Amino acid sequence: MTDTPAKPILLTGASGALGRVLVRSLGALGWRLVLTDIAPFPDPIPQGAAFTRADLSDGVTMLRLAEGCGAIVHLGGVSVERPFEEVIGPNIRGLYHIYEAARREGARVIFASSNHSVGFHERSESLPADTQFLPDGYYGLSKAYGELMGRMYWFKHGVESVNLRIGSAIGEPMNARMLASWLSYPDFSRLVERCVLTPRVGHAVIWGASNNARMTWWRDDARAALGWTPIDSADPFAGQLAGAVSGDPVEERYMGGAYCSIEYSRSEPAPIWGQMS
Repeated sequence: MTDTPAKPILLTGASGALGRVLVRSLGALGWRLVLTDIAPFPDPIPQGAAFTRADLSDGVTMLRLAEGCGAIVHLGGVSVERPFEEVIGPNIRGLYHIYEAARREGARVIFASSNHSVGFHERSESLPADTQFLPDGYYGLSKAYGELMGRMYWFKHGVESVNLRIGSAIGEPMNARMLASWLSYPDFSRLVERCVLTPRVGHAVIWGASNNARMTWWRDDARAALGWTPIDSADPFAGQLAGAVSGDPVEERYMGGAYCSIEYSRSEPAPIWGQMS
């Protein structure tokens, strides 16, 4: 099995934290990368890569950047909870431009979805990949929409997608919740490699968490078909972080954590999903 894609890879959101991780790791493998972001790229650009500063709302430029690419790793857009009007442009309209570019080029989309698409599921649950979306805000709602757009493009146009429901992808876990949801940078990079290199993926969903003993929330995804097994673990941080909780009952109840508490206006706790009268 080859470890280098035959065609270049378009990487949106290249200037963000995860984009820069991928530029370093994939660039070191000798992959040909077409990089883009609305912000300047702050690091040295690897050999064989090129960067174009562009807005996802510019559909013509997205089409041009995707020309000849075999896959689009789509990290671009608003990456945290923000008001609806800030989310709708890059995360909804911008995503449409990405899928149209993929349709025209016959390219695969690796979509940075999020655990916040299911954020209002309780931490006591164990969710299969085909679970119902329960987004915890406008950001999570945009990710649920993105997965549905990918599903439509797969059935209607045969555009392959892998939806990465990323947990907490940062350098180290920072609180007790992340002892379950943490995704290390190396595990993330290896996952994206497999998403690109696997010969056929159809429309797949992957729960994006490392090999964490406390990750009992998510199960039954497509990782075996991709040949991806997370290696790193948040477990060594358990001693120092087990008590690092917020004290907010809403935040600590749900998988989405603090995002669930943003603008939360209920005076009484919400009923358990599936047990509503």
